[in-house]
Amino acid sequence: MPYVPPEVKERIKREVSIQRLAEARGIKLHRSGRSLMGLCPFHDDRNPSLSIDPVKNEWHCFGCDRKGDVIEWVKCAEGVSFHRALELLKRDYVPSAGPVVKVATVPKLPPLIDPTADDKKLLGVVVDYYNRTLQDSPEAKRYLLKRGLQSGEIIDRFKLGYANRTLSLHLPASNRLAGDAQRARLKALGVIRNQTPGHEHFNGSLVVPVFNLAGDVVEMYGRKIVPNLRTGTDYHTYLPGPHRGVWNEESLIASKDIILCEALIDALTFWVAGYRNVTASYGTNGFTADHRAAFQRHGTERVYIGTRRATKPPRSWPRS
Repeated sequence: MPYVPPEVKERIKREVSIQRLAEARGIKLHRSGRSLMGLCPFHDDRNPSLSIDPVKNEWHCFGCDRKGDVIEWVKCAEGVSFHRALELLKRDYVPSAGPVVKVATVPKLPPLIDPTADDKKLLGVVVDYYNRTLQDSPEAKRYLLKRGLQSGEIIDRFKLGYANRTLSLHLPASNRLAGDAQRARLKALGVIRNQTPGHEHFNGSLVVPVFNLAGDVVEMYGRKIVPNLRTGTDYHTYLPGPHRGVWNEESLIASKDIILCEALIDALTFWVAGYRNVTASYGTNGFTADHRAAFQRHGTERVYIGTRRATKPPRSWPRS
């Protein structure tokens, strides 16, 4: 299941009022001591048995004995899982007026994929989603800080993202034609590994996309950052197939002197340090024909090899 940091759950439970959600559903509440009482929407309640504590932001029905926090309220009200309820609450959830849903078969999260989008746009949508996910992921931001990448500018500039297994929550159910079709396309692109339930290829990874000069996503790199990985798990993941594209290719246009790093995260470290004329291969043996062609096409004259062991680039190295 997707990992949810405790601080995210606590923030949502603290900031989203159960009272407001209940009133938005049309439940009339009246004060009774420290509590608010109303008709419970989860059973045929004739005498008000729903009690809401607005201070603790918790609820309890003395009729059907259901109770919990705001996440449990949304689970019961919308008939969704814990993680789907959490995603709804993170995205300004507005409850529907009327009866509760016993079992939801259609996700109530905003649709992620336009069925008419081509493969280029579809990969772009995935990258944008991972980028938004990183913005709300303390664990991903802690990893960036640990690697010396605490610059908010690089998150936006290079569309850095985080895959936490919530992508499938924004797809129609796999037992529906639209859901099956969307999963099939994502599988063909290498974003998910199977259609049911839709395991994400980059799950648990910081995601670094590679764009061509036209702004299309041509490659994606994932670096595992979650703890307690199974023995033998590869920390480094790419889209299936041969590597394509050159990360930060526009720097080759701006400068004839290029710093070439072994890995994308190393290159990001140079970029944050002010060396913007930097790119990266895809690992030790990952210098590709695309790199060579780009160097020739843009007239690169000197290539400096950057290593992770160099905490500071030499002063003689050129900055763009």
